[in-house]
Amino acid sequence: MKKILLILHVMVMSHAFGQTAIENAKQQAKEQHRLILLNFSGSDWCVPCIKMHKTIFENGTYKQMADSLLVYVNADFPRKKKNQPLSQTIKENEALADKYNPGGAFPFTLLLDADGKIIKTWEGLPKEGVDGFTNEIITLYKKVKK
Repeated sequence: MKKILLILHVMVMSHAFGQTAIENAKQQAKEQHRLILLNFSGSDWCVPCIKMHKTIFENGTYKQMADSLLVYVNADFPRKKKNQPLSQTIKENEALADKYNPGGAFPFTLLLDADGKIIKTWEGLPKEGVDGFTNEIITLYKKVKK
């Protein structure tokens, strides 16, 4: 039984690693009629990034909206060795940065359609706060998904 579970796990993981996070997000966004929120962060060194996660992404109002309208992709660039992601994830995040964040801003957040086209960008912590940020995403979603 353990061997069967191990084989199944390896098969699932090898399939999962065949696609990048953004490709998976695009597919999910198409299937579920959602937008993609791509966030570039430095989770263990960027103070505005940490604040954004605590005050916006962990907020109940935002979460409720995101659960129905968004597919979330976090391209994290931690500095501490203990927080480093897998090498494949590092490569994916670097490729995302080359395409969507060549200036290297942190935090940098983009709202994308299911094809990866940029709808809106936010550099830094959104000044409008969680309610304004959430409402802006809802408004943009309604415009795009007419």
